[in-house]
Amino acid sequence: MRSRHFVRAAVLVVVAALTAACGAAEGPADSITVSDAAWPMPADVGGPDASAGEDTDTGCNPLASIRPTDGLSVSAGSTMAKIKERGKLIAGVDQTTYLFGFRNPKTGLLEGFDIDVVNQIAAALFGTADGHVQFRAIPSSQREQVLEDHQVDVVVRTYSVTCARRKAVQFSAVYYVAGQEILVPKASKAQSLSDLAGKRVCAAKKSTSLAKIATDPAKPVAVSVANWSDCLVMLQQNQVDAVSTDDTILAGMAAQDPRVKVVGEPMTRENYGVGIPKDQDDMVRFVNAVLEKIRGDGSWAASYQKWVGTRLGPAAPPEPQYQ
Repeated sequence: MRSRHFVRAAVLVVVAALTAACGAAEGPADSITVSDAAWPMPADVGGPDASAGEDTDTGCNPLASIRPTDGLSVSAGSTMAKIKERGKLIAGVDQTTYLFGFRNPKTGLLEGFDIDVVNQIAAALFGTADGHVQFRAIPSSQREQVLEDHQVDVVVRTYSVTCARRKAVQFSAVYYVAGQEILVPKASKAQSLSDLAGKRVCAAKKSTSLAKIATDPAKPVAVSVANWSDCLVMLQQNQVDAVSTDDTILAGMAAQDPRVKVVGEPMTRENYGVGIPKDQDDMVRFVNAVLEKIRGDGSWAASYQKWVGTRLGPAAPPEPQYQ
């Protein structure tokens, strides 16, 4: 019994000594002042690229495509026959632009107006698009490159047809007409680029929108990013003052964030075409035949109403122009 009492007493002495030592210690160190951390910037943010996408070449009619085939038959040895043999249409698309090319967070599937166009091309080749499309998500800056390198069969990615781009790739007839406008916070009074002199305005790299911003007489500060969704993030984080691009893309951003608004009148006319490798005239003719079909059978109208009709108002498919 004595030994246990002795041990207990010894423990109490040690605890008391430690407590006294702690009580004798100096007060806590001065607290560190922590300021608000800056929002992280999206990857690959850059400055103006006035030449990218700018259509200073007027030596062609950019909208005149190759006349379509009569029907949707596929001849032996054609580009389309090789795609059918492979079993999949490889399409360069966007996965970040709500309403036109985006990944549905509930299903994980790509959806939107441009995705519908891809699926129509695949259905014309295989009878159904199910299981016959390989989507490849690409940024705007890679649209020409993946076609020149034959990494994809088509690019359907809000792709404006210009003479400059026609030097590297081919285009289908125009399947959609958009116009460049401006997206700002609802508290902003800006209505045009002239109201944004010296302000930071975001657009995607190598886009016609970026070229317009960089060359505007009001001299807004062009900020370039890889994807349009990065522009919306930067606007939400007050890292840019506005976003300027096609009304179709801006409508998707406004639908996602009720704190922003689309303003102004269209500054440009953006004619979307399906991008196709330069050496594949037969594929251009086939895609144009598909576009003729969906203009006439109501598929274009149904897709438009599903994705953008309620936001941009009524519209009809553009009339095609052929060489």
